[in-house]
Amino acid sequence: MNVLIVGSGGREYSIGLALQKDEKVDKLYFSPGNGATGALGENIDIKEYEKLADFAIEHNIEFTIVGPEAPLVDGIVDIFKAKDLTIFGPSAAASQLEGSKVFMKNFLAKYDIPTAKYVETTELEVAKNFINTLEVPIVVKADGLCGGKGVIIALSHDEAVKAAEDMLSGESFGDAGHAIIVEEFLDGYELSVFAICDGENFKILPAAQDHKRLLDGDKGPNTGGMGAYAPTPLVDEKIYKEIDEKVVIPTLAGMKKDGMPFEGVLFIGIMIVKGEVKVLEYNVRFGDPECEILMPLIKSSVYDLFYKAATKDLDNLHIEISNQYSVGVVMASKDYPYKSSMPAEIVVDKIVHDELEKAHISYAGVSLEDDKLFATGGRVLVCVGLGDSIQEARDRAYLLAGQVHFFGKKFRNDIAYQALA
Repeated sequence: MNVLIVGSGGREYSIGLALQKDEKVDKLYFSPGNGATGALGENIDIKEYEKLADFAIEHNIEFTIVGPEAPLVDGIVDIFKAKDLTIFGPSAAASQLEGSKVFMKNFLAKYDIPTAKYVETTELEVAKNFINTLEVPIVVKADGLCGGKGVIIALSHDEAVKAAEDMLSGESFGDAGHAIIVEEFLDGYELSVFAICDGENFKILPAAQDHKRLLDGDKGPNTGGMGAYAPTPLVDEKIYKEIDEKVVIPTLAGMKKDGMPFEGVLFIGIMIVKGEVKVLEYNVRFGDPECEILMPLIKSSVYDLFYKAATKDLDNLHIEISNQYSVGVVMASKDYPYKSSMPAEIVVDKIVHDELEKAHISYAGVSLEDDKLFATGGRVLVCVGLGDSIQEARDRAYLLAGQVHFFGKKFRNDIAYQALA
């Protein structure tokens, strides 16, 4: 079977890497892909979704997987389904769970799914009044997609009011901030939980922890993610059961009742507060770098998992998860996340080491020139290590990171520190 993967990052590379090993997959296409995905399949550059769907028909592509949120929010799934193409991902209507934070918070309230107390508004005065009822820190969020940057954690009431004012005026995030959410700050520990859904049924993958801050010790600015590990020992069966019963099941039931059944990856940002589950946010696709560490933990067919979700057949699927641990260390460019960096050639040492048999690279912000890979994006690649313990997986990831060189490379040295503390 020919498969198309939409996207260009480490997430899409990792999905391709998993599918490449599947005997059911004949050929992979990436749109647009990156400088390294061409080694896994064929890169194509078609920006219009209608034309991409026509390409899929012409090239006998029987299954499409969508990686990033923007095409989902823009309705790529609806366009492909209108042409009788099988595609993995939620409809534009269901993608509002990520595309609109106002929609998401109101959905949580409507179906009594535990979350932080909040107000959604387009009026600064309403935001101010609610801000004055909260203790600091205070969370202010733009409604629309902001590339992962539309959330401000204000450390004073004045800072929260300023953030709300800048968003509502359009100064911070343009149209994405013309409606905002102001909510209480939840104090606990954060988890990334992924449910593969077919509209009614779901399969939960091992809970992961992401490291958002740029620097060791969770210092510095927020980023798209500097590393992750899974499964986290901070989740026990009680918490998994609570996530199922209080979050995933009512979410799928509510979306179906509202006429927009959810099919695809439901990414639940969870905060555990005094042992209780609270939903921070929903995303409608895999996280990055969480996807890079989860794909190698799925021992059964990744193709079957996605295809049966897309064809409403998850109830008949048994998935097998490895009992190993996975740790991913993101290597970023010199000026990330502040500005773009100059392209830099990537050199990987050809050192034979037994430990590196359980480690690999997932490429993200890279381009190919004269058969050489160059770092051209903010987050360039992820070094992934597997092991029978978190420490072993972490050691292998960092061993591999030591073999990778490009000018200005930077990475955190403490990924998975929460689990090893």
